[in-house]
Amino acid sequence: MSTTAGPDIELEIGGMTCASCANRIERKLNKLDGVQATVNYATEKAKVIAPEGFDPQLLIKEVEGAGYTAALPKPKNPGPAAGADGDGDAPDLELVSLRQRLIGSIVLTVPVIAMAMVPAFQFTYWQWISLALAAPVIIWAAWPFHRAAWANLKHGTATMDTLISMGTSVALLWSLYALLFGTAGTPGMTHPFEFTIAPSDGAANIYLEVGAGVTMFILAGRYFEKRSKRQAGAALRALLELGAKEVSVLRDGPDGSRVEVKIPTAELQVGDEFVVRPGEKIATDGVVVSGTSAVDASMLTGESVPVEVAEGDPVTGATVNAGGRLVVRATRVGSDTQLAQMAKLVEDAQTGKAEVQRLADRISGVFVPIVIVIAVAALGASLGAGFPPAAAFTAAVAVLVIACPCALGLATPTALLVGTGRGAQMGILIKGPEVLESTRKVDTVVLDKTGTVT
Repeated sequence: MSTTAGPDIELEIGGMTCASCANRIERKLNKLDGVQATVNYATEKAKVIAPEGFDPQLLIKEVEGAGYTAALPKPKNPGPAAGADGDGDAPDLELVSLRQRLIGSIVLTVPVIAMAMVPAFQFTYWQWISLALAAPVIIWAAWPFHRAAWANLKHGTATMDTLISMGTSVALLWSLYALLFGTAGTPGMTHPFEFTIAPSDGAANIYLEVGAGVTMFILAGRYFEKRSKRQAGAALRALLELGAKEVSVLRDGPDGSRVEVKIPTAELQVGDEFVVRPGEKIATDGVVVSGTSAVDASMLTGESVPVEVAEGDPVTGATVNAGGRLVVRATRVGSDTQLAQMAKLVEDAQTGKAEVQRLADRISGVFVPIVIVIAVAALGASLGAGFPPAAAFTAAVAVLVIACPCALGLATPTALLVGTGRGAQMGILIKGPEVLESTRKVDTVVLDKTGTVT
């Protein structure tokens, strides 16, 4: 029996750290009867098609059961309401935390790498200084990775954070063993920089620069990724804020005459009549009640020539009154306006998935367990072939720490997110990822007489 699909449900997802997380949430939601979900890691949102009357709380419960957070988005209005909650200018606490951890890891890791790579810097007891510098990086700076790995372990899953946490932790633990119980802690020990593998005592090698270096570079990637997403969100907020912030509404005065009252645009209601003076922005979509003028709609249509309007003509919010005084009756407000629909179009384009992104998500969904199996196999095969424990350990750790394909699941959605945001800033509204994918086949562009493309 077929069921009627209700309106799309959007969820804001928290706690995702890589594309594997998004893939896992998507699989969990799609197991619900009648639900089709798309989870985008770059935008941290889920778009769900569910049967009519479906309770969104069931979706939230399913996401939380997977170890993440979910919430219905707050309603947004164009103009001042878009920034009324402070989201536009409020500091991103996660971004601030990432920046602090990144700066701290750079300051501490660069000396560790220098001492490990340049024998001239390896003074007496240098290895203990490396331990003192690297330990805070691997424990404190990498704490978000360890926390996410533990949360995923409790739910019986593995993500990119699992690889990072395992690789850096094992590198630190082995180095501690070599320093405390092996020969690596001997005064005057050197760590030559070589491009070849040579037989050695397993307890004579430390890998502190590996753990600290991987942490530093992954943090740098996460920081720039987060900053790019915030900048793309700022472009969307800027589009919403093109509207007027205040409006002069006509109200009945004590003597029966109509007087102008200034109110925030967000308080405007359908049916309200408001005044638009020359040079002012039209507050919302409506119909001209009285007056004649020319309206500059270039920011919406691209047309450079103002359009003449008179009584009975429709006008669009955020366009500019370039001529005489107008009285307009509001026909659409808030999220129903054309400006809000344009912003929704951009947001939907950012949330959608291109075909190449779906392929990358499928690969990243199975990548982590495969890598862990390969690392264990490398360790066992090396030991079985008679290699010393140090060489076997090095092979296993190398597989873990280099196999962090964050770009695999991140490159396409981040490029789409930033591209659509930048396009919105330049007046180009991209309908969806499939549009961008199909543009590579375009060989002819036809412009109208005003030079606009629609």
